[in-house]
Amino acid sequence: MKEVMQQFEDRTSQRFHEYDERMKTTRQKCREQCDKEIQKIILKDKLEKELMDKIVTLDTDIQNDAIPTCICEKSIEDKVEKTCLKCGGVFGGIAPSVGLLGGIGEAAISVLKPLAIEAAKKAAIAKATDLATQAGMREVVLEIEEFLKHFTKREGLVNFTSVVNEANFKSATALFQNAKELLSDSCIPDEVTKRTNTFCNSTIYHGGVSKFNDFTKAGATKYETIFSSKSATLTDTKVGAVEATYGGYHISIIASIVAIVVIVLIMVIIYLILRYRRKKKMKKKLQYIKLLEE
Repeated sequence: MKEVMQQFEDRTSQRFHEYDERMKTTRQKCREQCDKEIQKIILKDKLEKELMDKIVTLDTDIQNDAIPTCICEKSIEDKVEKTCLKCGGVFGGIAPSVGLLGGIGEAAISVLKPLAIEAAKKAAIAKATDLATQAGMREVVLEIEEFLKHFTKREGLVNFTSVVNEANFKSATALFQNAKELLSDSCIPDEVTKRTNTFCNSTIYHGGVSKFNDFTKAGATKYETIFSSKSATLTDTKVGAVEATYGGYHISIIASIVAIVVIVLIMVIIYLILRYRRKKKMKKKLQYIKLLEE
């Protein structure tokens, strides 16, 4: 009986020992599995925390054209995009104004240009008249000087070229009256002979107005010749200057409009490129957020 009891006790002890060994192995495996799960949970929490810190300011609005709008730290691209958008808006607002001002400028030029041309023609005529008048007076003086060469001081010679002016160089009567007034003192008859000197007789008394017709005719001919040539030349020059000036205004207005249009187009192109890139980036962020939530 004792032997049977001893065998039972030995077998029972052995089985408990084996059971205890198996439990130790099972506990170790469970402990290792729990440690792995705990590490996964910790790592997941750490990743979620880091991601939440990075996108904590991210605000997504799916209803706005299905494109998320993020409020986060602005990158250089975002700043450039916003700047280009502002510039495009400013220049876009300026462009119609420039077009309007350009139209007003063109209208002003179309009104002022004929007036300027007319003023240039008048100025050319005035300048040509002045030059022709001076040339006509010089011609009259030359004719008188040629006439005076036929007389001497003993014959009562008096130089009356000083009476030639703008008012009488084409009028024989006016020139004669002015010369007569100048020669009045030298044409007094001699007390003894009761006669005037040879120069006065030839110039005033016998020659009269008819003699002065030769002088004024030469002056008038010279005047007409110079006026015809100078008026045409000066008119072409001054009108050409006006045309060139207003042509430059046309070019300046057109160049300004073209430059602003080109700047606006460049700003719009840059804005569209940056906007496309931002959309693409935000779609990726949205997909990442959805994946994270899942």
